[in-house]
Amino acid sequence: MQDASISLNKFISDTGYCSRREADNLITKGRVLLNDQLAQLGNRYKPGDTVEVDGSIITTPSQSKKKEKLLYIAFNKPVGITTTTEEKIPGNIIAYINHPKRIFPIGRLDKDSEGLILLTNDGDIVNKILRAGNNHEKEYIVRVSSPIDGHFIQRMAGGVRIKDGMTKQCLVKRLSTHNFKIVLTQGLNRQIRRMCEALDNKVQSLQRIRIMNIKLESLAPGKWRYLSEVELKQMMDMIADSSKT
Repeated sequence: MQDASISLNKFISDTGYCSRREADNLITKGRVLLNDQLAQLGNRYKPGDTVEVDGSIITTPSQSKKKEKLLYIAFNKPVGITTTTEEKIPGNIIAYINHPKRIFPIGRLDKDSEGLILLTNDGDIVNKILRAGNNHEKEYIVRVSSPIDGHFIQRMAGGVRIKDGMTKQCLVKRLSTHNFKIVLTQGLNRQIRRMCEALDNKVQSLQRIRIMNIKLESLAPGKWRYLSEVELKQMMDMIADSSKT
């Protein structure tokens, strides 16, 4: 007989409550019950099970009377906003946007950084976009405190040794004495800042201007918009063959 169970984090993600990564965090923090028992990482959900998050029973769209529309949002995050779904944290991105539907960010953008971040209620696409092995590009404009030269650009592009190891090779272009553009396919925590620090420089400002085919362009700081049909189709085509795990 075929096993109808799925991983608990995938079940939570499929409801649109949050991404799989956020679901694992909720489980680790003891905020998820499976059949009235504290859930554990690696638990599996099977039809008929009861799942509670923070005391509220959650269901998949197929269990609801009406399937919830999937949302895809581009947001120009200002400096000072924290990329988290933890609404008790002051200045969190969810409270700032104040969307009537439950959405969550795809990845992170440092509190001290600004620019483009995507939000959705589609848990199925998050890992497809974020996994470094899928090589999806994110582009940034960076200003540093000390003047930069060709040697700095060459070292940034070739990979920099930080605590996590050697960063992947990337595209880097000098824009002025203190500004450069960089395109990453990785998403290590505070990666660009740590790369610059390893080369004895310090980031003064960092703005993300593109994620894959989605561009920041004229979207004002603090404003958000829905992705266009063309943007969404292009993005879905780009992640069609991407791995989720």
